[in-house]
Amino acid sequence: MTGDRSPPMDPSADDERGAAAPRSGAVRPALSGLAVAFTAYLAVGAMVWTGPIAYPIVQIIAVAFFLVTTWVCIFWNARGARTRDPVRSRLGERTVLPHWAIVLALLVAAIVPSARWVAAGPDAREADYATWSLGAVGALMAIVMVRRRPWTAWAGVGLAAVAAMAWIGLPSALALGVVGAVLWVGVAQLLSWLVDRAASDTARLTELQRDASQWLASQEGMRRERRTQVQRALAVAGPVLAHTIAVGGHLDDTERRLALIAEGTLRDELRGPALLDDDVRAALSAARARGATVSVLDEGGLDDLAPDERAHLRAELARLIEGARSQRLYIRASTHPDVVVTVVGRSAAEDGEEVVDLWREFPRPRRAPRADATH
Repeated sequence: MTGDRSPPMDPSADDERGAAAPRSGAVRPALSGLAVAFTAYLAVGAMVWTGPIAYPIVQIIAVAFFLVTTWVCIFWNARGARTRDPVRSRLGERTVLPHWAIVLALLVAAIVPSARWVAAGPDAREADYATWSLGAVGALMAIVMVRRRPWTAWAGVGLAAVAAMAWIGLPSALALGVVGAVLWVGVAQLLSWLVDRAASDTARLTELQRDASQWLASQEGMRRERRTQVQRALAVAGPVLAHTIAVGGHLDDTERRLALIAEGTLRDELRGPALLDDDVRAALSAARARGATVSVLDEGGLDDLAPDERAHLRAELARLIEGARSQRLYIRASTHPDVVVTVVGRSAAEDGEEVVDLWREFPRPRRAPRADATH
């Protein structure tokens, strides 16, 4: 029946979900490996001294602090929470950095630049291994930006810029790394925004495609149901019509009664298909065969019932029709919140007036409220 059939599932949805995991698994390690390689390259450059250095141990500690903090920001909870959105999963979405990691990143931005200039000494403050800290802080804050902490990233760049201006002056700070750090963080923020926008647009397109697939599947189900109804109608009315044509419309009483039963059966199939199964059809045919007039009407009352609830309702309906002796039967399924099907039987009394001798209301099944509906 129409209500019992569910549209076929879209196989592309399962393929999409299945393909999301491996592709997202390839994106994250590649990005993480690139970030590790770049920060390691910066650290190696900091350890290559082209001139005398005042405090080597301070230099080594500053580089180590930078590397540890950077790699923590790269790898800590990098895979993120599981998401049901395959689009965001494919794009390598990461979770927000925890607060303790933010504190570490800000400490690097506040301490490492000053420590580097202290370690380099007064005569080498503008050397490459001394101003390395500006690029290092810029790279770290770009990672922080990607990990969804924009305010922290800009604050870290500001701390490094203030330290640079205090140690080497504004012109030298701008020329030796502050501008580059600002550009890195700005580009990271722009790329993050573009990726989020692409994820949102792609998710919307995926949703539209899923809706279109479901609509096409439902249309195909409806076409199959219409073909089934046409075949059933031909099976019921075909022999009667063929015989009527053969005899030129001259039917006896028995043939007329059979034609009326066939006409009523066709009307049931058109006006109340959700109420019908083999038992109900047999009961309706038996009621018409004994001379009763039967009217079946479905106004969508069974659309929200589960298959087992429909089967139970039809079984009770078939038993009720088999036991009914009314001359007229009215069977109606409505969208009433409390009653799903109403059966009314009327018969002629001794004085010729019609009286109601059958009234049965089938209550709509009650469902327990969903647990998430209370929140």
